[in-house]
Amino acid sequence: MATARHRQISLVDTRYYHCVSRCVRRASLCGVDKYTGQSYEHRRKWVEDKLISLASVFFIDVCAYAVMSNHTHMVLHVDNKKAERLNDRAIAIRWHKIFKGSELTRRFAKGDKFSPSEKGIILGLTKQYRARLMDISWFMRSLNEFIARKANIEDNCKGRFWEGRFKSQALLDEPALIACMAYVDLNPVRAGAANSPETSDYTSVKSRIFSALNLFGFIPRR
Repeated sequence: MATARHRQISLVDTRYYHCVSRCVRRASLCGVDKYTGQSYEHRRKWVEDKLISLASVFFIDVCAYAVMSNHTHMVLHVDNKKAERLNDRAIAIRWHKIFKGSELTRRFAKGDKFSPSEKGIILGLTKQYRARLMDISWFMRSLNEFIARKANIEDNCKGRFWEGRFKSQALLDEPALIACMAYVDLNPVRAGAANSPETSDYTSVKSRIFSALNLFGFIPRR
């Protein structure tokens, strides 16, 4: 029996998690389909762009990631302290960057005035939004549903794109975090998809290497 998601993720134990999502179809998430010869390489950028976009709104930091041919690896950190510092209006503004919300919360984000009863409703909704914006399940669902919809449209088909729920592993101490980040960073090299970390496209390690080189005035070849 699968473990309930709320039992797999507990901020009391740790705020760091290794999350993996795997494609359910014979066709690849990315790369080239060995059966049809069709290339899906462009989907790597879909994943990377959406991942970075979501991280700018959610209270979840992406410590490491690698977009592989039929699955994704991510090391995520829940910044619940930042979520707790922001006021309700800031929470509503963040929520509406991704989700529709309600008419009341949209007006609240704009600074409108409300009756006491309306304020009570808004308080309940922003409390819910705050919790969801630091929820790994909401983060992963927002990412995976977006990719699945785009892939289904491109493939002109319906149905599941991912193997059910994403898998998560709690990283309970610093050695576990470092080892997992190294595992994710080296995954493309280990799988033979790249010769070195700096040539591993659509990974956090390549992004970090290029950022460091640019910081010191080097212009690396892409």
